[in-house]
Amino acid sequence: MVSKISVTLHGHRTSFSLEDEFLAALKDIAGRRGLSLASLIADVDDQRADSDNLSSALRVFVLRDAQARNGAENP
Repeated sequence: MVSKISVTLHGHRTSFSLEDEFLAALKDIAGRRGLSLASLIADVDDQRADSDNLSSALRVFVLRDAQARNGAENP
């Protein structure tokens, strides 16, 4: 299922849509890094290109995290 999430980033509200599995993965990553979900999303937002939408940037972030963890677990 796809959920629409609203957050405040740098003092203004924005929203994005993500599948529940991606949202759960983001929450897991935030927990592992000791960050709030909003802080993690703000970090991803700060690093994305202006041409990339936030939903896509978050999905790619989750994918790269999974790839990095997979590589670390399977040398």
